[in-house]
Amino acid sequence: MTAAALHDRLLLLLAGLAFDALFGDMPAVFAVLPHPVVLAGRAVAFFDRKLNRPQRGATQRRLRGAITVVVLVGAAAAIGWVAQAILQSGILGAAVEAVAVGTLLAQQSLYRHVAAVETALRRGGVSAGRAAVSHIVGRDPSRLDAAGVARAAIESLAENFSDAVVAPAFWFLLLGLPGLCAYKTANTLDSMIGHRSPRHLAFGWAAARFDDVANLAPARLSGLLLAGAAAFAARARSGRAAVVMLRDARKHASPNAGWPEAAMAGALGLALAGPRHYADGLVNDPWLGDGTPQATAADVARALQLCRLAGLLLAGLVAGAWLAAHVSRLG
Repeated sequence: MTAAALHDRLLLLLAGLAFDALFGDMPAVFAVLPHPVVLAGRAVAFFDRKLNRPQRGATQRRLRGAITVVVLVGAAAAIGWVAQAILQSGILGAAVEAVAVGTLLAQQSLYRHVAAVETALRRGGVSAGRAAVSHIVGRDPSRLDAAGVARAAIESLAENFSDAVVAPAFWFLLLGLPGLCAYKTANTLDSMIGHRSPRHLAFGWAAARFDDVANLAPARLSGLLLAGAAAFAARARSGRAAVVMLRDARKHASPNAGWPEAAMAGALGLALAGPRHYADGLVNDPWLGDGTPQATAADVARALQLCRLAGLLLAGLVAGAWLAAHVSRLG
């Protein structure tokens, strides 16, 4: 990538982050038009129905799952390449590309969904909290007490800060719209078929592994951003976030989710992850962090503040990099 291309992508990413902060996922627009992620989800569901038939053996289903990943991620990258080629000249094209980037980021949507859990838990108690958190986590909400609801919301916030904000930004900077579209499709594949249920254990294997690789760098960057943001957050500890992240991140079953979750746990003085009940049974994971597991709605509010500050830190780093590149071009 040339210096000029990096300069332009930094500015487009900064504009996309601002668009997402101001307008979010534009529910009024996407109540009429299908969101790109919804379209990707429909494509994944189609391939799942057609290729993942129960009468096939595990090897055949794994092969067909790998074909699904190659076809859908490749198609998304191709669509992104065509769109980027069309939009690469002129102010109008740049504006449309910035809107596309903002649409495929999801910080505002993430904040809103987790804030709904905090409000429900604070105002309506554990029953309302369970109902709200069921929209953002896969675990069995009926098994959650108030602390479990709060921890689930905080863990989802930390993990999705990486998946929905930092990783899309990372891949856009690296590969432009093709990289951004490919990543969002890969992440959709993982969320729909990349889990260890009997139906998707074989068929979703390639999707899960591809998503793991795609998130290796963004997850670690997300942990660093959360640890850095803790220096500016009320009642958060930046140094402790870094220590806990480096010590505990690899304890998580996922090679990536542990990094932002452990940073969040250390920053807020909590213990996150640990044993969790899903539809498929108990996941007996170790705790991340050495604080209290008795999280509250107030802790969810603190996590939301920390995530907001981490998003601002990300935007500040992008702006600083753009300014440095701009000065270099002028020189």
